Amino acid sequence: LAKEVRQAFSGVRDRRRRSFISLARNFDFKSTLRANLQHWHPQHGKLYIESPRFNSRIKRYSEQWQLVLLVDQSGSMVDSVIHSAVMAACLWQLPGIRTHLVAFDTSVVDLTADVADPVELLMKVQLGGGTNIASAVEYGRQLIEQPAKSVIILVSDFYEGGSSSLLTHQVKKCVQSGIKVLGLAALDSSATPCYDHDTAQALVNVGAQIAAMTPGELASWLAENLQS
Repeated sequence: LAKEVRQAFSGVRDRRRRSFISLARNFDFKSTLRANLQHWHPQHGKLYIESPRFNSRIKRYSEQWQLVLLVDQSGSMVDSVIHSAVMAACLWQLPGIRTHLVAFDTSVVDLTADVADPVELLMKVQLGGGTNIASAVEYGRQLIEQPAKSVIILVSDFYEGGSSSLLTHQVKKCVQSGIKVLGLAALDSSATPCYDHDTAQALVNVGAQIAAMTPGELASWLAENLQS
Protein backbone atom coordinates (compact mmCIF):
# COMPACT_ATOMS: atom_id res chain seq x y z
CA LEU A 1 0.00 0.00 0.00
CA ALA A 2 2.83 2.41 0.82
CA LYS A 3 4.27 1.80 -2.65
CA GLU A 4 0.88 2.58 -4.21
CA VAL A 5 0.66 5.82 -2.26
CA ARG A 6 4.17 6.95 -3.22
CA GLN A 7 3.54 6.23 -6.90
CA ALA A 8 0.65 8.70 -6.83
CA PHE A 9 3.20 11.36 -5.90
CA SER A 10 5.70 10.47 -8.59
CA GLY A 11 3.71 12.50 -11.11
CA VAL A 12 2.22 11.84 -14.51
CA ARG A 13 4.34 10.52 -17.34
CA ASP A 14 5.50 13.09 -19.87
CA ARG A 15 5.72 11.11 -23.10
CA ARG A 16 7.33 14.04 -24.92
CA ARG A 17 10.42 14.04 -22.72
CA ARG A 18 12.99 11.30 -22.43
CA SER A 19 14.53 10.31 -19.13
CA PHE A 20 17.91 8.64 -18.73
CA ILE A 21 16.89 7.17 -15.38
CA SER A 22 15.92 3.53 -15.86
CA LEU A 23 12.69 2.92 -13.95
CA ALA A 24 10.35 0.11 -14.98
CA ARG A 25 7.18 2.17 -14.45
CA ASN A 26 8.49 4.82 -16.88
CA PHE A 27 9.36 2.35 -19.66
CA ASP A 28 8.44 3.73 -23.10
CA PHE A 29 7.48 0.72 -25.18
CA LYS A 30 6.87 2.47 -28.50
CA SER A 31 10.04 4.55 -28.46
CA THR A 32 12.07 1.52 -27.41
CA LEU A 33 10.63 -0.47 -30.29
CA ARG A 34 11.48 2.24 -32.84
CA ALA A 35 14.97 2.78 -31.46
CA ASN A 36 15.86 -0.91 -31.65
CA LEU A 37 14.35 -2.03 -34.96
CA GLN A 38 17.84 -2.48 -36.38
CA HIS A 39 18.39 -5.21 -33.82
CA TRP A 40 15.62 -7.42 -35.19
CA HIS A 41 16.86 -10.94 -36.01
CA PRO A 42 14.48 -12.64 -38.49
CA GLN A 43 16.20 -16.01 -38.14
CA HIS A 44 15.62 -15.98 -34.39
CA GLY A 45 12.28 -14.20 -34.52
CA LYS A 46 13.45 -11.87 -31.77
CA LEU A 47 14.05 -8.17 -31.24
CA TYR A 48 17.08 -7.52 -29.07
CA ILE A 49 16.81 -4.42 -26.91
CA GLU A 50 20.13 -2.63 -26.68
CA SER A 51 18.82 0.87 -26.02
CA PRO A 52 15.69 0.94 -23.82
CA ARG A 53 13.84 4.26 -23.60
CA PHE A 54 12.10 5.80 -20.61
CA ASN A 55 9.76 8.74 -20.10
CA SER A 56 10.30 11.50 -17.58
CA ARG A 57 7.58 12.59 -15.18
CA ILE A 58 5.93 15.86 -14.26
CA LYS A 59 5.88 16.25 -10.49
CA ARG A 60 2.43 16.67 -8.98
CA TYR A 61 3.54 18.13 -5.71
CA SER A 62 5.27 21.17 -4.36
CA GLU A 63 8.37 20.86 -2.22
CA GLN A 64 6.84 23.21 0.35
CA TRP A 65 3.67 21.42 1.48
CA GLN A 66 3.05 20.57 5.11
CA LEU A 67 0.78 17.74 6.27
CA VAL A 68 -0.52 17.33 9.82
CA LEU A 69 -1.95 13.88 10.49
CA LEU A 70 -4.26 13.79 13.52
CA VAL A 71 -5.09 10.25 14.64
CA ASP A 72 -7.97 9.64 17.06
CA GLN A 73 -6.80 7.12 19.69
CA SER A 74 -9.85 7.33 21.96
CA GLY A 75 -11.69 4.31 23.32
CA SER A 76 -14.30 4.35 20.54
CA MET A 77 -11.52 3.92 17.95
CA VAL A 78 -10.33 0.52 19.22
CA ASP A 79 -11.79 -1.36 16.23
CA SER A 80 -10.22 1.15 13.84
CA VAL A 81 -6.66 1.15 15.15
CA ILE A 82 -5.27 -0.98 12.32
CA HIS A 83 -6.87 1.24 9.67
CA SER A 84 -5.50 4.35 11.36
CA ALA A 85 -2.02 2.88 11.67
CA VAL A 86 -1.92 1.79 8.03
CA MET A 87 -3.03 5.24 6.90
CA ALA A 88 -0.30 6.86 8.97
CA ALA A 89 2.36 4.52 7.61
CA CYS A 90 1.36 5.19 4.01
CA LEU A 91 1.40 8.96 4.51
CA TRP A 92 4.65 9.06 6.43
CA GLN A 93 7.60 10.62 4.56
CA LEU A 94 5.83 11.17 1.27
CA PRO A 95 8.11 12.86 -1.26
CA GLY A 96 8.00 16.63 -1.08
CA ILE A 97 5.83 16.77 2.05
CA ARG A 98 6.79 17.53 5.64
CA THR A 99 4.57 15.39 7.85
CA HIS A 100 3.60 15.65 11.51
CA LEU A 101 2.03 12.70 13.36
CA VAL A 102 -0.23 13.58 16.29
CA ALA A 103 -2.30 11.18 18.40
CA PHE A 104 -5.11 12.32 20.66
CA ASP A 105 -7.96 11.38 22.96
CA THR A 106 -8.77 14.07 25.54
CA SER A 107 -5.06 14.93 25.47
CA VAL A 108 -2.84 15.62 22.47
CA VAL A 109 0.50 13.85 21.95
CA ASP A 110 2.87 14.91 19.16
CA LEU A 111 4.69 11.75 18.02
CA THR A 112 6.59 13.32 15.14
CA ALA A 113 10.01 13.27 16.79
CA ASP A 114 9.65 9.63 17.87
CA VAL A 115 8.48 8.04 14.62
CA ALA A 116 10.58 5.24 13.17
CA ASP A 117 7.68 2.98 12.22
CA PRO A 118 4.24 4.68 12.37
CA VAL A 119 2.38 1.36 12.57
CA GLU A 120 4.43 0.06 15.48
CA LEU A 121 4.23 3.39 17.28
CA LEU A 122 0.46 3.80 16.93
CA MET A 123 -0.21 0.20 17.91
CA LYS A 124 1.77 0.78 21.11
CA VAL A 125 0.41 4.24 21.94
CA GLN A 126 -3.21 3.45 22.73
CA LEU A 127 -4.39 6.43 24.73
CA GLY A 128 -7.98 5.27 25.29
CA GLY A 129 -10.53 7.25 27.24
CA GLY A 130 -12.65 10.12 25.94
CA THR A 131 -12.29 12.37 22.93
CA ASN A 132 -11.56 16.05 22.41
CA ILE A 133 -11.18 16.45 18.67
CA ALA A 134 -11.40 20.24 18.86
CA SER A 135 -8.20 20.49 20.91
CA ALA A 136 -6.37 18.25 18.42
CA VAL A 137 -7.48 20.40 15.48
CA GLU A 138 -6.40 23.53 17.34
CA TYR A 139 -2.98 21.99 18.01
CA GLY A 140 -2.66 20.96 14.37
CA ARG A 141 -3.51 24.48 13.22
CA GLN A 142 -0.78 25.90 15.45
CA LEU A 143 1.80 23.70 13.69
CA ILE A 144 0.98 25.19 10.30
CA GLU A 145 3.48 27.64 8.85
CA GLN A 146 1.95 28.39 5.43
CA PRO A 147 -1.82 27.78 5.51
CA ALA A 148 -2.22 27.96 1.74
CA LYS A 149 0.23 25.07 1.35
CA SER A 150 -0.94 22.88 4.20
CA VAL A 151 -3.29 19.97 4.82
CA ILE A 152 -4.74 18.69 8.07
CA ILE A 153 -5.93 15.08 7.85
CA LEU A 154 -8.14 13.97 10.70
CA VAL A 155 -8.58 10.19 11.11
CA SER A 156 -11.54 9.83 13.46
CA ASP A 157 -15.03 8.49 14.05
CA PHE A 158 -16.07 12.09 14.83
CA TYR A 159 -17.74 11.16 18.12
CA GLU A 160 -16.77 14.36 19.92
CA GLY A 161 -16.69 14.07 23.69
CA GLY A 162 -16.11 17.78 24.08
CA SER A 163 -17.97 20.66 22.47
CA SER A 164 -19.18 19.92 18.94
CA SER A 165 -19.65 23.63 18.29
CA LEU A 166 -16.05 24.30 19.33
CA LEU A 167 -14.85 21.55 16.97
CA THR A 168 -16.82 23.12 14.14
CA HIS A 169 -15.36 26.51 15.02
CA GLN A 170 -11.79 25.18 14.99
CA VAL A 171 -12.25 23.50 11.62
CA LYS A 172 -13.84 26.66 10.22
CA LYS A 173 -10.82 28.71 11.37
CA CYS A 174 -8.52 26.28 9.56
CA VAL A 175 -10.50 26.44 6.34
CA GLN A 176 -10.84 30.23 6.43
CA SER A 177 -7.07 30.57 6.84
CA GLY A 178 -6.51 28.53 3.68
CA ILE A 179 -5.71 25.13 5.19
CA LYS A 180 -7.23 22.12 3.42
CA VAL A 181 -9.01 19.92 5.97
CA LEU A 182 -9.80 16.31 5.15
CA GLY A 183 -11.61 14.08 7.62
CA LEU A 184 -11.07 10.36 7.11
CA ALA A 185 -13.96 8.38 8.51
CA ALA A 186 -12.89 5.48 10.70
CA LEU A 187 -13.28 1.95 9.36
CA ASP A 188 -14.05 -0.89 11.74
CA SER A 189 -12.44 -4.35 11.69
CA SER A 190 -14.63 -5.36 8.73
CA ALA A 191 -13.68 -2.20 6.78
CA THR A 192 -17.12 -0.66 7.26
CA PRO A 193 -17.25 3.14 7.78
CA CYS A 194 -18.27 3.84 11.37
CA TYR A 195 -18.63 7.49 12.39
CA ASP A 196 -20.94 10.24 13.67
CA HIS A 197 -22.69 11.47 10.54
CA ASP A 198 -24.12 14.61 12.17
CA THR A 199 -20.72 15.87 13.30
CA ALA A 200 -19.18 14.96 9.96
CA GLN A 201 -21.88 16.92 8.12
CA ALA A 202 -21.34 19.93 10.38
CA LEU A 203 -17.65 19.92 9.41
CA VAL A 204 -18.54 19.63 5.73
CA ASN A 205 -20.81 22.65 6.13
CA VAL A 206 -17.84 24.80 7.21
CA GLY A 207 -15.59 23.66 4.36
CA ALA A 208 -13.96 20.39 5.38
CA GLN A 209 -14.06 17.32 3.18
CA ILE A 210 -15.15 14.05 4.79
CA ALA A 211 -14.66 10.67 3.14
CA ALA A 212 -13.92 7.01 3.72
CA MET A 213 -10.90 6.25 1.54
CA THR A 214 -8.38 3.52 0.94
CA PRO A 215 -4.73 4.62 1.19
CA GLY A 216 -4.50 4.64 -2.60
CA GLU A 217 -7.59 6.83 -2.95
CA LEU A 218 -6.23 9.19 -0.33
CA ALA A 219 -2.91 9.44 -2.17
CA SER A 220 -4.72 10.33 -5.39
CA TRP A 221 -6.73 13.00 -3.56
CA LEU A 222 -3.56 14.51 -2.10
CA ALA A 223 -1.67 14.37 -5.39
CA GLU A 224 -4.51 16.21 -7.14
CA ASN A 225 -4.98 18.83 -4.44
CA LEU A 226 -1.37 19.56 -3.59
CA GLN A 227 -0.46 21.64 -6.60
CA SER A 228 2.22 24.31 -6.71
